[in-house]
Amino acid sequence: MGYIFVAAERGRLMVRVSGLVVLIGVLGALAHINFSTNPSPDTRNQFKDRPRRILMDMDVDMDDFFGIFYLLKQNTSEFNLQAITISSNGWCNSGHGINHVYDLLFMMGRDDIPVGVGGEGGILPNGTILPNVGGYLPIIDQGTSTAGGCRYRQAIPVGARGLLDVDTMYGLRKGFLPQGSRAYSPLEQPTAQQVMINAIAAGPITVFLLGTHTNFAIFLMTNPQLKKNVDHVYVMGGGIRPRCAKSNNSKPGEECGNIGNLFLADSNPYAEFNIFQDPFAAYEVVHHVFLMRVLHSGIPVTVIPLDATNTIPVTESVFKAFEQKQNTYEAQYSFKALKMAHDTWPDNHFHETKMATLLQNFFMWDYFMVGVAVSIMRNSSKDNGENEFATMEYMNITVVTSNEPYGTSDGSNPFNKGSTTSKFKSGVHSGHVQTRVQDPFCLEKNKKGRCKDGYTMEVTGPDAVYVLVATEAKRNQDANSSLDREFYKSFLDVMNCPRQSGQFNISTQFPYYEEIFYKPDFGTRKKGKPFVFDIDMSTGDFIALLYLLKLPIELIDLKQLSPLKYMVEEWAYVLSKEAFAIPKYKESTQEERVLDNNDLRS
Repeated sequence: MGYIFVAAERGRLMVRVSGLVVLIGVLGALAHINFSTNPSPDTRNQFKDRPRRILMDMDVDMDDFFGIFYLLKQNTSEFNLQAITISSNGWCNSGHGINHVYDLLFMMGRDDIPVGVGGEGGILPNGTILPNVGGYLPIIDQGTSTAGGCRYRQAIPVGARGLLDVDTMYGLRKGFLPQGSRAYSPLEQPTAQQVMINAIAAGPITVFLLGTHTNFAIFLMTNPQLKKNVDHVYVMGGGIRPRCAKSNNSKPGEECGNIGNLFLADSNPYAEFNIFQDPFAAYEVVHHVFLMRVLHSGIPVTVIPLDATNTIPVTESVFKAFEQKQNTYEAQYSFKALKMAHDTWPDNHFHETKMATLLQNFFMWDYFMVGVAVSIMRNSSKDNGENEFATMEYMNITVVTSNEPYGTSDGSNPFNKGSTTSKFKSGVHSGHVQTRVQDPFCLEKNKKGRCKDGYTMEVTGPDAVYVLVATEAKRNQDANSSLDREFYKSFLDVMNCPRQSGQFNISTQFPYYEEIFYKPDFGTRKKGKPFVFDIDMSTGDFIALLYLLKLPIELIDLKQLSPLKYMVEEWAYVLSKEAFAIPKYKESTQEERVLDNNDLRS
């Protein structure tokens, strides 16, 4: 019987199992498994006639909450969302992400669903893995602190099309979603590991991974006794095979797009965001789960990669159909968010389908995975992944964690430090590990980037994992429909279905409040000098902005806030002299008091 020994040198993590060093404790965790602890037939029968229990781990991007809506609106006798955990090192910041999920669940009448995020635990220098490791850092950089570098997270922009838009959902969240009693509370907030352990310990469950794999990888490392309860793992992530648009005049390989979808693909054209944020965690999940399946007949894994999601873009016909039909609050909120993404998408590539612009398109990523998973679960009597929405194929894959040449240490790979017996010195994990988005090692002049960290690659040999993979979205059986994919119709139908619909939005929750659009008329008043205010969003800038807005229009005519106009859109909308929205207060006597421009200034 082996044991896991985790040694940290200078805050870096290495894992050893009975003298044999392996990646992130995969085999060590397996060594702890009591192979007689599979749930007995009696235990399984207790849940046979109950709804399928589901845990979702996500990063709360737009396509994630589309997936939440799609799942919550399924027949509750079939599917029951038990818990949500949030990736702390992905597309959202923890506080914003969990408040967004709380508001979504409150609108849908599901405040009973626990939500976990982060945690203050870490890994001590003596190898002890503390409870509640927060997952703020990828596993390769995990130590005793929640603070650290942004080795992989640099791939996510902090402004437009990145953390700012996701955290605020373009400013829509506060203006549409109702406000419940739950809110993010540091140090009192249920952690990701607490929620994950409680949900999985309660009985058989299916896990949906819609973001980085850090949370679930840590769970696998530290809770071998609970893995028996995981029925299936569905992953949205990775890119396996390039899709090539063929034409009569094209040369071989000429019109193939990148396999991955990182924005700065000149250093790594192979990785997909969810896997790239923590490649070692993804390797742990895919290989660990597969080994469980082979050795223990335990947990099957299904991957819905870019190969499939790149075949289901949000086309113009889908967008228009959604625009014309929004019968529920969840449909209204989803379309508002989608329209903001559409209207602010760069270079008008939102609906584009050419291979050359695949990085710039908007696809049905995570919610397509939810649809495929739900359909497969409905057809669970078949073992080939039969479903309504995607063609499936078994493939041998692995997750690339480092780059050739292997066995040479250049300081980029913490796992190589301080050990002469490290398996990584001679294995596929012992090469250069990408240190940042524009890592010089990864850049080659006039060529595609050479780094493959996070690449879900087809391989043969001992590193190969045999998994079920979605390869393409199925076409609509109705050839005359403008919605030419089966999932298009399903998604729009489900979102507009009155069953399990949202209870209210912010305006119906608070009936004595509404917003009106007000544009002041300065008449013949002579305006002062035109003025552009360049700010960086500091506290002093906002104090100065309020001062400028209180000056007479005859003295200063504030024309624009620049250059971060998209960041202060709400301020400009509410407070600028050109146009702003102001509240109309309806009192119990039905008397209305409308604030005019002078009231606002005072």
